[in-house]
Amino acid sequence: MAQHETGGTPGLRVVVVGATGNVGTSVVEALRRHPAVASVLGLARRIPNWKPDGTRWAAADIDPDGSDLVRQFTGADAVVHLAWKFQPTHAPVTTWRTNVLGSIRVCEAVAEAEVPALVHASSVGAYSPGAKDRPVDESWPTHGWPQAAYCREKAYMERYLDAYELDHRKVRVVRMRPGFLFKRESASQQRRIFAGSLIPAPLMRPPFVPVVPDLPGLVFQALHTDDAAAAYAEAVVSRVRGAFNLAADPPLDAAELARVLAVRPLRVPLPPVRAALSAAWRLRLVPASPDLFDAVLRLPLMDCSRARAELGWRPRHSATEAVQEFLDGLREHAGMDTAPLAA
Repeated sequence: MAQHETGGTPGLRVVVVGATGNVGTSVVEALRRHPAVASVLGLARRIPNWKPDGTRWAAADIDPDGSDLVRQFTGADAVVHLAWKFQPTHAPVTTWRTNVLGSIRVCEAVAEAEVPALVHASSVGAYSPGAKDRPVDESWPTHGWPQAAYCREKAYMERYLDAYELDHRKVRVVRMRPGFLFKRESASQQRRIFAGSLIPAPLMRPPFVPVVPDLPGLVFQALHTDDAAAAYAEAVVSRVRGAFNLAADPPLDAAELARVLAVRPLRVPLPPVRAALSAAWRLRLVPASPDLFDAVLRLPLMDCSRARAELGWRPRHSATEAVQEFLDGLREHAGMDTAPLAA
């Protein structure tokens, strides 16, 4: 067990890679409040002005020609790997370079620095298509939806970790597979990533959103980012291994989203909606690709029993509350004092 570098207090030293985004900021907060954690080192490409107690910062880049990660990881008890690049969707080689090659660099550095535990951010997007009428556990195939770069990259890292665990048996590997993650402070970032400037934030309320399209397959799971972070923290301090599904109830369909927005659902055919999104993406009016939209419609619903049983995890917020908080943040241009979350 490491010693706190400033006070000599015994406890875990944890390094969080990608500590300034939606998930990273919540994981940093969850770790620094955990009694078993002595210190947190946050790594990010740009050091933030946000300075939570018990946290140090260092600039680092996980890309193949990036920073010396081994030096940053040496002496750590666990590394939490969250760094991920969603854009540009028009240049999948660029995202592959960070999300796959960069992630492999992180894993290799963990092994070289002899860090005992690696907690990796996987996703519901790693799962192969599945039915919407029954949840699947962590044994469901993780081949992703091959047309979507995000899903391909998450699925590839699942295969890489399969081999990594065989080659590095001393490293305790945990794979977190959350649903869609929302909090108030992530609203501005997520609008930039997925909607761009096509839909101004103030218009995300009645009467400007008169209906929610009720599309075949539009059922997905979400949770509050802080709840996911609590599970990450428990995975760090416990002795668990393997994959954990994370989601809150209820599953979100058109009817539930319409209720949150105080509008009505409207059944519409899928082809024209998909065609409109594809045209907007090709014209660079929206950054989210139609292939990711296709993946969302095919995602299975997840059974989160293992996280409840082995991590003692219970989400404090419902999925509806998480989405409501995100929408409130969207209308208020909410953010945080980090580069990814800047309002």
